[in-house]
Amino acid sequence: MLADFDSFLLDHAAAEKKASGMAISMLSHYPDRLELVAAMADLAVEELTHYREVVKWIHRRGLITAPDQKDHYVLGFRKAIRQGRDEYMLDRLLVASIIEARGAERFSLVAEALQPGPLQKFYQSIARSEERHYELFLDLARQYLDAEVVAQRWQELLEFEAGIVRGLPIRAALH
Repeated sequence: MLADFDSFLLDHAAAEKKASGMAISMLSHYPDRLELVAAMADLAVEELTHYREVVKWIHRRGLITAPDQKDHYVLGFRKAIRQGRDEYMLDRLLVASIIEARGAERFSLVAEALQPGPLQKFYQSIARSEERHYELFLDLARQYLDAEVVAQRWQELLEFEAGIVRGLPIRAALH
């Protein structure tokens, strides 16, 4: 990934932008869930701030942002999202949690591989943010739905994720 770090940065920027949009979608879809609305409003701003920071790194490297590419990892999860008000909300929250957890893992690995300095500190900070987001989505799921239901569906989605990952190509990207 570090061999094609420019591509990784471009993909990272797109992922942050999409994450902000997903948070806005969630708060729009569930206006009656006050805690969720407040959390997603904060998250949308934070993710867009991350986008802005990644864009600064892109510009420092003499690059410009590129059109978004399809993220087959995220698209793969769409097949697992069920219909029904509570089921749909649960699946969206848990999929978002898994995506954020994987982001935390990957950004931590990137930070470890980078030379000490501002870019490494940036990725360490981003990894910590992703970890908080992963926990936020899980906490919201447990707040609105039965903990046993959440735990069972979490395991099902992790198994589903394993199938998605097996089919992904290796490339310089977040997912």
